[in-house]
Amino acid sequence: MVKSEPLKVLVVSSEAAPFAKSGGLGDVVGSLPRILKDRGADIRVVIPKYRSIKNEHFIGINYLGSFETILSWRKQPAGILLKDDGIKTYFVENDYYFGREGYYGYGDDNERFAFFCKAVLEMLRFIDFYPDIIHCNDWQTGPICMLLKEIYGKFTSYKNIKSLYTIHNLQYQGTFSRETMEMLGIPDYCYGNMEFYGQVSFMKSGLMYADAISTVSPTYAEEIKTFQYGYGLDGVMRLREDRLFGILNGIDYEANNPATDGRIDFNYDINSVEKKKLNKNELQKLLGLEQRDVPLISVISRLADQKGLDLVSWASEEMLNRDVQFVILGTGEKRLEDFFKGLQERHKGKVSANITFNDILAQKIYASSDIFLMPSLFEPCGLGQMFSLRYGTVPVVRKTGGLCDTVVHFNRETKTGNGFVFEHYTADGLMWAINQALETYYSDDWITVVKNAMSCNYSWDKSADDYIKLYDKILSEY
Repeated sequence: MVKSEPLKVLVVSSEAAPFAKSGGLGDVVGSLPRILKDRGADIRVVIPKYRSIKNEHFIGINYLGSFETILSWRKQPAGILLKDDGIKTYFVENDYYFGREGYYGYGDDNERFAFFCKAVLEMLRFIDFYPDIIHCNDWQTGPICMLLKEIYGKFTSYKNIKSLYTIHNLQYQGTFSRETMEMLGIPDYCYGNMEFYGQVSFMKSGLMYADAISTVSPTYAEEIKTFQYGYGLDGVMRLREDRLFGILNGIDYEANNPATDGRIDFNYDINSVEKKKLNKNELQKLLGLEQRDVPLISVISRLADQKGLDLVSWASEEMLNRDVQFVILGTGEKRLEDFFKGLQERHKGKVSANITFNDILAQKIYASSDIFLMPSLFEPCGLGQMFSLRYGTVPVVRKTGGLCDTVVHFNRETKTGNGFVFEHYTADGLMWAINQALETYYSDDWITVVKNAMSCNYSWDKSADDYIKLYDKILSEY
């Protein structure tokens, strides 16, 4: 589509790094807009102003004013703040809803994010910015697509705005009581487009009303049309498959460059990968592991079933019967946290369980490890395997979602492939892949698979081009 003015896009999200991040969503919304701006788009971001956002991020911020947002009989003020650090980021302020610890998990999350969605649409009038496309992300923003079609699209200034809805994880659907419709001000006839087993789903409202739907890898776009991966919405995905697109996420290759990363002890590149051993020595020292040259296996993850941590726990004793060391970093389900703490106690000097999240330690682990485990039950895209490939840490993954799109099993005959892949979700399958990796580690092929990993390019460049093409398709065809 030929446009005389720059493409105008408003990215709406519940998270955006570096301000608010609990997982991959924050990383994506923190990175993608900057690459899209480099391609000439007028791209802006809006998120809630959470109490947990660090004060340092509000240096140089401008308060633009406030307006009232109506939720049924409630009236709540929405303050709008703007920070322009290359990307214009708006913050919706309301201490009643967002002046709390963390981002989600409250009994009134339906009201909190209904408020956010309505405030975002009201904000457009307030700041006099009417985008060509509103790019919504995950369940917290789903109602925007519905409100735009059913209510706001009837106003002249809004009628030409299109919407793209991106699924980062279909498992989290924002399902609430039917009374939520009244809060949103949505007519009763819309119930069927939100109904999910007698309740209403914010996710479904986005899926049913968006002009186009994207998700974060081509394989996941196919998987979510099946009963196994659809979490009850597979029928909706099949209904709208002509508007469904899979675009692989990327990572920031400048910020995550082992040759220049100031967070690691020794910098290296594809021609000096032997320096990974120096990083390994420093990490062993830091974490109290025995200092010797031994395969170091790592996990950096939210500790949850989805991430395959049950498989790791089931296979752990067999894995540790090998001459290896194991490092895990992450928080999550208490039973898994307790398990890995206990594993460290049983294998002192061989296991380090870091039940926390620490960005700097994460980078050190990526730069120091030999093998990175990501045996997910399902994985819409996954960023951990991309970071590990970038740092020459060979991934062991299950064949699912974005892992399938980024990791190719190493073939010792053709010397192709960048990791080790297993198919069936079993501890035996995981151990088979680990054993394949360890066998290769002790062969002359190891340097080949490491260099294959570092030769991959999963930066945002191609993904950004794909998004620009999809935006143009939405505007010209839908």
